[in-house]
Amino acid sequence: MSSACAWQSEDGGRAVTAGRPVKYTVGMIGDDGGGTPAKGGTLTFAAYSEAGLLDPAQTIVAGSTGGVEMAAIYDVLMRWDAGSGQVRPQLAEDLKPDGDGTAFTLTLRDGVKFSDGTPLDAQAVKWSIERYVKDGGDEAALWKSNVTAVETHGDRTVVFKLANKWPTFPYLLTTGPGMIVAKSSDAGGGFKPVGAGPFTFERYRPKEETLLKANPGYWGGRPNLDRVRMVYVDDPNAALDTLKSRRIQAAFLRDPVAVQKALKAGEHGFLSMVSLGNVAVINATAGHPGADPRVRRAMAYAIKPEVIYERAYPGTGLASSALFPESSALHTGAAPLPYDPGKARELLKQAKADGYDGKVTYLDAQDPASRTTALAIKAMLENAGFKVELDLVRSVADQTSKVAVRRDYDVSGWGISWRDSGPFGRMYATLHAKGNLTVGMATTPEMSGLIEELRGAATLDEQRGVMARVQRQWNEDVPALVFGPQPELVAWPETVHGVAGTTNSMVLLGDAWISKG
Repeated sequence: MSSACAWQSEDGGRAVTAGRPVKYTVGMIGDDGGGTPAKGGTLTFAAYSEAGLLDPAQTIVAGSTGGVEMAAIYDVLMRWDAGSGQVRPQLAEDLKPDGDGTAFTLTLRDGVKFSDGTPLDAQAVKWSIERYVKDGGDEAALWKSNVTAVETHGDRTVVFKLANKWPTFPYLLTTGPGMIVAKSSDAGGGFKPVGAGPFTFERYRPKEETLLKANPGYWGGRPNLDRVRMVYVDDPNAALDTLKSRRIQAAFLRDPVAVQKALKAGEHGFLSMVSLGNVAVINATAGHPGADPRVRRAMAYAIKPEVIYERAYPGTGLASSALFPESSALHTGAAPLPYDPGKARELLKQAKADGYDGKVTYLDAQDPASRTTALAIKAMLENAGFKVELDLVRSVADQTSKVAVRRDYDVSGWGISWRDSGPFGRMYATLHAKGNLTVGMATTPEMSGLIEELRGAATLDEQRGVMARVQRQWNEDVPALVFGPQPELVAWPETVHGVAGTTNSMVLLGDAWISKG
């Protein structure tokens, strides 16, 4: 990936020369070194955000939002292997499609038990998944529209009947639906995390820590570690400094500059590149400027992603307006809309002739990178003729409420987060007309049709073919402004071993151990 070049803004802003970025290699980083696992000890992990509720049906299942803790407590039926790009059994023993790909048969490991002593059998899997769908988990709408039945055959066999051919269905069992929750979790009126993973929930102290302890009855054998301690460090540089001092043994980093520093410092880890990880979603509902497609396209033509990265994340070289940039296996030759202020002004002129006053509010958080991004977007949109008001809220929770709950925004910094591992599910949730995470973005029958076509794409080449048409349709619809992918790095020193990566930037800690440095 080449470094970004200096750019002189049309509003007279100072050009910033980007340094040479490191190479981003997706997957495991650093030589594990092997050796005989040491027993005992606590792995202290700086989480990206505080997850007070460890319920996969109520929480986004990703490494940045409690996914590491939940994977440790519940495990996952299937694991995505970044090295091979394949989905492999984890808590399950096997998962096979039928002849035409409209059903999958899951075989469970024999004798697996939840930490409360009850069996994790086929009936438990069916109950947990149906609970997940009923409670509205991230993939609930996707599941309801595409899975027609969950059947149990004996204690170890679950058959998933599908509405259509879906070759990449196994990916769905690497995320929320694949985290099997014990019935006792819901007993007593309040949720208590009980699973069959390598660790069990010990305690949660708000704004301080979540503590997990080893599960001696884990199907894979008692973990090497005695405990995993999740702590909360708001500032990415503070998290990185604490990791360098070895006061902690792992950290989740997604600030591009912090990720680059960690990679340059030679830290080991697991790196994911999240396409559409850094975007601004556009509210296309009635009464907002984005309801007019000309306004959405004018915004897209007005924005130059390199400016944002040069100012907010200098030297990282990640800027791209492509849905899947060159670092992605799903990158295609279909070009995104180019930076063209002249076209932006012409489209805006047309919208104003029909009564639009040119005003738009941009919502984001108050951290330095978000504030810098907001100021850069304001300058570029105003250069095209918009009148921009900034709404910088105090917390991510406030921003989430405005965007995802109330949809009380015009344009907002966000992460749509499409991943190379099983893109269909996330695309359906965020952009299909029946998805449950669209946050008011423009959804069209044409885009929904392409996403449904992607469901049946079995090979990478077939997926790329659909993605090229998705990019061209995106250029017409402009649901969001794309700035670049988001690097997500779970970093640890060379003294940490046995960590396994999986999807959504999560890691599995059942085999992790710490050697003396």
